[in-house]
Amino acid sequence: MEYNTQKTQLHLPEYGRIIQQLVERCKELSTKEERSEMAMAIIDFMGQRNPQLRDEENYKHKLWDHLFILANYDLDVDSPYPFPTREELAEKPKRMEYPKLQGDFKFYGKSILQLIEKAIELEQGDEKEALIEVIANNMKKSYNVYNKEHVTDDVIFRHLKELSENRLDLTGIETLEKSKIYYTSNNNNRNNNNRNQSNNRNQSNNKRRHNNNNNHKNRK
Repeated sequence: MEYNTQKTQLHLPEYGRIIQQLVERCKELSTKEERSEMAMAIIDFMGQRNPQLRDEENYKHKLWDHLFILANYDLDVDSPYPFPTREELAEKPKRMEYPKLQGDFKFYGKSILQLIEKAIELEQGDEKEALIEVIANNMKKSYNVYNKEHVTDDVIFRHLKELSENRLDLTGIETLEKSKIYYTSNNNNRNNNNRNQSNNRNQSNNKRRHNNNNNHKNRK
């Protein structure tokens, strides 16, 4: 009885021993033309045995890479793709940067980071200040909704300063209620209310005049 430990090592166990044996047989063929023809047949067989690979991008390229690994990086055939080297496959992937929105910041969302970057790019002036205050107001709303508790403005200012890496700073403002955008918004609301009240009074006066004229005509 022959145990698996006595058989040829499986370089990619997910393909099974049959494909591994076919690859070994392919390597033994005498001409490159024969080896290339058999390699194509093995690639088709590998695709049938692993249909889930068809959903991946460049799956044919991956199959050829896997074939070369199965051959222990020793296979002289005509391939539509360059074979990888041991060093390339052994190379560790680059370290991924963790997103800035962690812990206390995760609920602000990526759109806030995009707005912060936009504000940093703007030249100093009213437009930049207005955008910074818009960002702070939205951060406060997001904080209150997510945490279901009131947050003080100094916390928002501190978070904004940290997220912008000290490039946006509202610590000179005591509260958001004293920011320009708050006053502009409230003034606009007051002006709109005043205009609406004035229009209502004018309409009411015009209606009374119209009724008085009609009553005067009726008495005549």
